[in-house]
Order: sequence, then C-alpha cells, then structure tokens
Amino acid sequence: MQQNDPTAQSDGIDIRGPDDGPSVVFVHGAVFTQTMWAPQRDALSSDRKVITLDLPGHGTRSDEDFEFDVALDLLDSVVDEHATDELLVVGLSLGGYLATEYASQHPDRVDGVVLSGCSVNPVDGMGLLTRATGGITRLATRSDRVNRFVDKAATNWVRKQDLSEEYKDEIVDSGFYPKQFGNAGPDLAGRDFRAALATYRGPSLILNGERDVVMRRGEGAHAAAAQHCEIEIIENAGHVANLPRPAAYTDKIREFMRQTVLA
Repeated sequence: MQQNDPTAQSDGIDIRGPDDGPSVVFVHGAVFTQTMWAPQRDALSSDRKVITLDLPGHGTRSDEDFEFDVALDLLDSVVDEHATDELLVVGLSLGGYLATEYASQHPDRVDGVVLSGCSVNPVDGMGLLTRATGGITRLATRSDRVNRFVDKAATNWVRKQDLSEEYKDEIVDSGFYPKQFGNAGPDLAGRDFRAALATYRGPSLILNGERDVVMRRGEGAHAAAAQHCEIEIIENAGHVANLPRPAAYTDKIREFMRQTVLA
C-alpha cells in the first residue's frame, strides 16, 4: 500500500511511500521544520517509506519549547509507531545530534545513520561556546524586530536555492523558529556526541556541505571515532547542505543505502 497524501497525516508527522518498504526517517535542524526535507522526501518515497516530523518548538509543535530529551522521546515514538524493520535515520544540525543519540541508544533498531552539520562535539570549549551562543540567541529573539529579520533572511535564502517554487513555498509557509536555536544550545552543551557515535555498531555517513567550515573541522575526528563511517561532501553547499543541491544530497543517501543492508 502506498501512502502519499500528507493531509492524511497528523501530529506533525508526514509519511510517504510504500507501507512495507525500508524506512527513512528525516530529522530537521533548528529554525526550520520537517518541510526542509521536501526534495529528499519526494525523491525517495517511490520505493522507501519516508517519515518526516516536526520537532518540539517548530512548525505544528511551535507552541512547545525545544528540549532535547523530549525530542528524543518523540523520535523514538515515531519510529516505534511508523517505521518498518529496516531503518535509516538522517539528521541535519540539531537533527543530526538527535539522530546520533538515537542510534547510540537503539543500535539494534537503526540500520544506518546519515549525519549532516553535526561533526563538532559540543564539549569543553566548544560546549561553552554552544551554551553562550544559545543564551545570546534566546535574548535576541525576545525582540520582534530580530524575529522579523531572521524570518526575512531565511525566506530570502530559501527563495535563492535551486528548488521548485512549490518546494520554496512549502518551506517558507511552514515558518522559521529562531528562538528554538537558543533553546537547543544549553541542551546540547556538554553532551559527548562523539562518544555516543563511537558506541553505534552500524554504518554511518558524515555528509557535510563543502562550505560548512565549522563542522568540517571536526568531521575527521568524528568519523575516526565511529566504528564504520564514511565522509562525503556536497560541493557548493554550506551548513544546510540538502537544499542548495538537493539532487546531489539525495544521490549520496541512495548510494549509502545501496552499500548497506538497506539496498
């Protein structure tokens, strides 16, 4: 049975593709919503059960504040209720840190993980910086003027990407939530995601944008800590690597799936 009608979904969860196909769960980054995965969602759902969800504080859950452990429980419940036995988890930025922790806690449930924009480990000095950045963002986003500025800047960025107008509208219309970037910072600070990745026995792919300078500084050490990890780069892309070159990003996911038990 094929599920392709997003209007049939509820509770901030969108499911596309065959009910019995291998599952791909996409976890979005802070500020954006699940709609940031629209190009990958539609490209992969012809033969995969593709599941996207809004994290707390974003999109359909904008009346909540982001908390890491609450988001992790949400991801677990979505996987438990909707995913098939074969499962790939893809996360970007905040979503990548969640995917890492989820795979670490459920290694027998996750057959592979793709991690984008989350190669820096927020411990020690980087943990202090992450906490400070979050605090500054929380203070700044108390201002309506700042929120309007971020919304305009994010909208303009999306409009400039190599996407169909339909995708651009879907992403922009779902809104942007900069306050949650501030809420996430203190929750991430001090968590050793590199150690968590090291405990995961399955295959992992670090998939960073070429211009994501900060995250790329940590990708080598991150990959070295993992048990089975490869690094791939999306050329001419930055931190949000899946939207500037959506087809290239999707192709890397397909290639990774072909090389794993999800083929």
